[in-house]
Amino acid sequence: MIVRRRLHRATFIAAGLYNLGWGALSVGDPQWLFRFAAMPSLNHPPVFASLGMVVALYGILYFEVARVPERGWLVAAVGLLGKVLGPIGLLGLILTGEWPRATAILFVTNDLIWWIPFGLYLYDAWPYFRRELQAKTAEP
Repeated sequence: MIVRRRLHRATFIAAGLYNLGWGALSVGDPQWLFRFAAMPSLNHPPVFASLGMVVALYGILYFEVARVPERGWLVAAVGLLGKVLGPIGLLGLILTGEWPRATAILFVTNDLIWWIPFGLYLYDAWPYFRRELQAKTAEP
């Protein structure tokens, strides 16, 4: 069994719940961020609602990582990569003045708080993922 299994399961259950909640909010009220940050309303709110749907789908994937932590390395790696690359784009929007600083709340809640738990999980799950890769490359 993976080291810190209970911690990793709890992390990915929390991440799954968070993503489902954020996604549901964004699908149901795609203008919420724009009101919060005192930005003009979106002309095409379904675009933000679609983002919410994708975030919610990640929540379902995070539940699968929680269910079998020994087999979730790739999903968590993609999730963490998004949590690193997303803020780069957000920082660009903030630095150019296209989005106000208040939108940095997205970085804190969607990304920053997950960096350490996801990184720790990836470290602990790496041996399982490596073994799985080796087994697949050894197959005839």
